[in-house]
Amino acid sequence: MPPTPAAADLRVLFISRIVRMFAYGMLGVVLVLFLVRLGFDGGKIGLLLSLTLLGDVAISLWLTAHADGWGRRKTLVVGAVLMALGGAGLAASESFLVLIIAGTIGVISPTGGEVGPFQAVEQACLAQEVADRSRTRLFAWYNLAGYLASALGALAVGWLLGASPFAGIAAYRIVFWIYAACGVVLGGLALCLSPAVEAPVTGGAMAAGPTLLGLRESRGLVVRLSALFALDSFGGGFVLQSFLAWWLQQKFAADAAVLGAVFFGTNLLSGLSGLAAVPLAKKIGLINTMVWTHLPSNVLLMLVPLMPTLPLAIACLLARHLLSQMDVPTRASYLSAIVPAAERAAANGATSTAKQLGTALGPLIAGKIFGAAAGTGLPFFVCGGLKCSYDLMLWRAFRKIKPPEER
Repeated sequence: MPPTPAAADLRVLFISRIVRMFAYGMLGVVLVLFLVRLGFDGGKIGLLLSLTLLGDVAISLWLTAHADGWGRRKTLVVGAVLMALGGAGLAASESFLVLIIAGTIGVISPTGGEVGPFQAVEQACLAQEVADRSRTRLFAWYNLAGYLASALGALAVGWLLGASPFAGIAAYRIVFWIYAACGVVLGGLALCLSPAVEAPVTGGAMAAGPTLLGLRESRGLVVRLSALFALDSFGGGFVLQSFLAWWLQQKFAADAAVLGAVFFGTNLLSGLSGLAAVPLAKKIGLINTMVWTHLPSNVLLMLVPLMPTLPLAIACLLARHLLSQMDVPTRASYLSAIVPAAERAAANGATSTAKQLGTALGPLIAGKIFGAAAGTGLPFFVCGGLKCSYDLMLWRAFRKIKPPEER
């Protein structure tokens, strides 16, 4: 029996997530190492990463604000084209100006995590396909698929740089061309989605009235959540995966193969932690799961620079990732539950954009700190402190706003 349209769409969305996160996992390990190899200092690297993330913010904000009205499938195709162009730009030049243009206009992930309009649109499509009681579980598997793919991407690039016959700039260029090819594949997958993934047209959500970035009924809630998510991501911008790879190399002389293995482990544990969040959320609620698992993970992050050896630092990182991503599927599920169905892509886009904007500001400061003092722990303490503040403010502001399945 052929799969139903909903099942076929789910399969395509999961495959898209896997392809994209594999590419992001590769780029998150090598981007800063590539820029260091080209001779750029910490200030220039931080500037390039921030401009790259700001470009992602602008593109994502515009695309996701129009996705529900213009078409979710079209939005995914445009994002895929920009991803392919960004990867090709990185592969084709060593000029700082060209790299800035490629990073700003293309969809480039210096964090190893999601950028661009993809996740916001895909999560809106996923939430449309399942009942409320199954939403968190579906998002957990969606995130697990992404983390596993990112982990494999990190592992693959570690092999490519450390054990293959390719070396130096030539090896980095191969990674960037693979990234561009993944963008082409994503465009083809988006064209395979059915019209069922498009936003429903309802009288309430689509009625005339003032909008903010495509939002009507939910704009107040989304603005408040976006501000909090931006604070969390601003803290995270101090310890991007690319910076963490650089820091481990500076302080402990970790080579590319070790870095690939480390990020394989952290991404694998991140994905598994998302699955563990599902039964926990059923017992204590989505908001409580988001907050009370995230807080101890931030404490573990601040312990990393205090470790005297590489194995102990890696152990803290792995322990942190057992908890740090339990808020990801619960956060996505919570947001999809409290906004109207016809505003989900716009709401996801607004909050994703806020997170990307917050992330973009951190490297401007962190790049100079990492470049000035090898092995400094200051960015870890700033990151952990800001994230703890976010957790407490989120719990205080939203603990009484329940999704339908908790009412």
